[in-house]
Amino acid sequence: SEIGDYPHSRSRSALYRPGMTTYDFAGLKAVQQRTWASGDYAAVAAIIQPMADLLVMTVDPRPRARVLDVATGSGNAAIAAARRNCAVTGLDFTPELLERGRARAAAENLEVEFVEGDAEDIPFPDASFDVVLSCVGVMFAPDQPRAAAELARVCRPGGKIGLVSWTPDGFAGALFRAIGRYAPPPPGVRPAVEWGTAKRLRELLGHSVSRLDTEELTFRIPHEPGEYADLLRGKYGPVLKAFAALDAAKQQRLFDDLVEVCRKYRWRAGNGTAEPDPAVIAATYLQAVAVRA
Repeated sequence: SEIGDYPHSRSRSALYRPGMTTYDFAGLKAVQQRTWASGDYAAVAAIIQPMADLLVMTVDPRPRARVLDVATGSGNAAIAAARRNCAVTGLDFTPELLERGRARAAAENLEVEFVEGDAEDIPFPDASFDVVLSCVGVMFAPDQPRAAAELARVCRPGGKIGLVSWTPDGFAGALFRAIGRYAPPPPGVRPAVEWGTAKRLRELLGHSVSRLDTEELTFRIPHEPGEYADLLRGKYGPVLKAFAALDAAKQQRLFDDLVEVCRKYRWRAGNGTAEPDPAVIAATYLQAVAVRA
């Protein structure tokens, strides 16, 4: 299961019926837009800014390179690229998050153009960018092959595509599965965390890239389990929406399940041999850099 695309079964029913072979992706994305606009995603995204910083450092765009950050949210990767003197555009379909990105860029006196648009229908011509990025963003696009094709289409031959995606077998994957027990996605829609596997990325990018390098990394979330579960409940739209659809008893069970996932994935130093750190959660993710064919 994947996080938050369908906060409750009533939303699902309008988009999927048994026997359907295609999905109403437009309807699905309308639900997603409302979900990501709720809460305060920028506050959650700020915690993982170092992931975007490392991605941009690894991709290493040249000064004034044309960079597109797809599903930019509040602008983590866009701002990281702008700090390296690139010509940056941030794309997202949630206007509220774009406004937060604009405010962040202005606060640092950075030039970033934030544009409203869909990751599955990027509003730019072929080969418009030297670098295309997405940091735990495009992975949530429901039509995975179409989103991947769009990333490749707008990247020039020889340009780079840099992606950060949560892994299915790490903290985020476990968190999404816990939420899915209370707010399940429609059957048949592929989990977002599949983007966090090299195998799926090769399937999605296929012959559009000449090279694909991947590395599994761990990000340390600096929160103790109950504190982080409470932050997600209050600020992370998909979790907030899931709670809103439940009665009080189920809300408590969901919260307890989220705390337990956070506890299970506490950081252990010394290659996992030390006692778990009570105030740090270890979240694995896949960093991928591809060269456009």
